[in-house]
Amino acid sequence: MQHDAALARPPTVSVILPTYNRSHCLGDAMASVLSQSWKALELIVVDDASREDVEPIVRGFNDPRVRFTRREKNGGAGAARNSGIAIARGSFIAFHDSDDLWLPGKLERQMGLLAELGPDYGVVTGPKILYGRDEKFNFGKGKAAVAPDPATRLTPGGNTFQHLLMDNRISLQNTLFRRNCYPGDVWFDPLVRANEDWEFAVRLARHTDIYEDSEPVVLGFMSTDSISHNKRRECTGIVRILKKNKDRLALYPHQHASLRLDLAHYMFKFGKHRRSLGFLVSAYRLYPRSISMLGFMVRRWAVTRLSNGWRAMASPRSRTGQT
Repeated sequence: MQHDAALARPPTVSVILPTYNRSHCLGDAMASVLSQSWKALELIVVDDASREDVEPIVRGFNDPRVRFTRREKNGGAGAARNSGIAIARGSFIAFHDSDDLWLPGKLERQMGLLAELGPDYGVVTGPKILYGRDEKFNFGKGKAAVAPDPATRLTPGGNTFQHLLMDNRISLQNTLFRRNCYPGDVWFDPLVRANEDWEFAVRLARHTDIYEDSEPVVLGFMSTDSISHNKRRECTGIVRILKKNKDRLALYPHQHASLRLDLAHYMFKFGKHRRSLGFLVSAYRLYPRSISMLGFMVRRWAVTRLSNGWRAMASPRSRTGQT
């Protein structure tokens, strides 16, 4: 197999692709990386203790740029990415997902942008074309959207940390990082199994400038088992954002209150009404203008409690206990 002379040198970009039981789509994801016009790369496939045997798929490419490592215990995408970072040789880091496809020219475009932006910018990101839902979050076949919405992208010179608290702009597979943009090899919190990209992005904004391009660089696909649908795991991501950014959040009471309102909403949906009310009250104390949402949620909480009480009184168990 013929390769460019650039392959004789160490890779400039390390692409880390975690996978877990995705043998049906892993090959296409790998091919979209290896066919990039930017050839000086290594592709590190991290098998996160899959029950499927994915190694033959990886070895089948017979490409010296491909490396394979397997974790003995499943730790989630964040832990798998950390494993890849620990063995990466490139001066730049990119991530890919096994159920998405990079568009042609993705790496070359983003490497060019970082060169133009200079060393103050450690990160460049962009949107993806997402199949499976539309702009209004209606899910189904035939629906598509550009996400995140380019109309609300990060602006150079703006307050990136504040912006990211309200809007997760960084999908990891859409992004290219300088290796030195964040200290150490443990970039991702292994306790966060959803929203780990958002939790990391908020921390990352404290270390480097981030540029958001408007050109889509990835094809993404929503599936019924998408981890983003797991709302309980999303809650963990928000809680970790709150815990790890206490000092900075004190400067942004509106954004802090908004995160707590999100948690209140989730807790209410999970039936944890007391915890929901607690998050609502704390949001109000941080930002009293959230009183309208507080009143709305308290009314819903009270109605639900009353409704549950009436159902309990009408149940056979309750009637049996009457004297």
